[in-house]
Amino acid sequence: MNNVYWLLAILVAATAFGLFRRWDEGRAKVEKHRVIVSEKQIGAPLGEKATLLQTIEAINAGAKQIALVVDEAQKLLGTVTDGDVRRGLLRGLALDACVLEVMNKQPHVASPDEDPQEVMAREFSKSIHQLPVIDEHGKLVGLLTDQDMLVAAEISTPVVLMAGGKGVRLYPLTKDVPKPMLKIGDTPILEIIIRKLHAQGFRNIYISVNYLADVIREHIKDGAWLGVNVTYLEETQPLGTAGALAQMAGQIGEPFIVMNSDLLTNCDLRQVIKFHKKQGAKATLGVREYSFQVPYGVVNIDGNEVESISEKPVHRSMVSAGIYALDPWALELIPKNEFCDMPTLLDSIKSQGEKVVAFPIHESWLDIGRHDDLNEARNNLDHWLNF
Repeated sequence: MNNVYWLLAILVAATAFGLFRRWDEGRAKVEKHRVIVSEKQIGAPLGEKATLLQTIEAINAGAKQIALVVDEAQKLLGTVTDGDVRRGLLRGLALDACVLEVMNKQPHVASPDEDPQEVMAREFSKSIHQLPVIDEHGKLVGLLTDQDMLVAAEISTPVVLMAGGKGVRLYPLTKDVPKPMLKIGDTPILEIIIRKLHAQGFRNIYISVNYLADVIREHIKDGAWLGVNVTYLEETQPLGTAGALAQMAGQIGEPFIVMNSDLLTNCDLRQVIKFHKKQGAKATLGVREYSFQVPYGVVNIDGNEVESISEKPVHRSMVSAGIYALDPWALELIPKNEFCDMPTLLDSIKSQGEKVVAFPIHESWLDIGRHDDLNEARNNLDHWLNF
């Protein structure tokens, strides 16, 4: 009889443990997929008495092109997109009209415990790109977008971030802080770059360090808190934009990305690697168009004869974007512990009769080399901090 009681007790305990584990897994799933509403992402949720002008300001303040309308209990009443606003203005509504005049009162919504991939399959085929997340009481708890749901697959391609420079043009800001650690808002440039790489699926990050290297190590550490694995390439002396790569010879068996750590871009580096492999090149150089206008009429002369006059002509050139793809073979061409710039390495590759190709970058791109560049980045926080 005692054996029966013991058996029943074990069964009850096992059942309770199984229920608890399923509850805990479900809770973890909810926390994993929940996207918390923040003013940085979508602007502050609007009250039902908000005006059309306030709605426009809320949409512009966020990064998701949507405003969410809630009541005093934070229950979702509806959504407003920029398209809803435009249609309202075309109907003749004034800027002081109530948001309820343009609000979608029956938006599609998601539950916090739903898997984003399942939501995507259900909703995004209907051309719905923003989805409020509400709890069982109708309270707004988050927002899912097509970008939130498309989780990039992890890829093995290494990325090298060149972070050893002194940032002389940004002095005195770089007196005690290396240029990659200057902040855009509350986030260092280098952290922004790594977060963007993580969002694209890159996990293996190398960082070359020299000037104030400890500041970088102290913040980035081993990268685990950013979801990546960071290996540091130590420079005992300045080695240029390619010299530190010599340390990787024999350690990498696939094409990899090299990127300056003082630039911000929304370029998809997966496409750079894909292009590089398709071209069968040993090196790929990211390029973008740079143009400037001569503020005068340009006169072309032959001797003392005027051949032509061009009124304020615009000159266009393709310039290096500070992004490269290299084959491991190229590492053997870099002298160890010697200064080597990337143009020198690319010339060496070409001198070997190998192919070097250009990848045009049309996406937003900003090289933070001057105070004006840094101010420009800081004035566009929502654009650059949208990972």
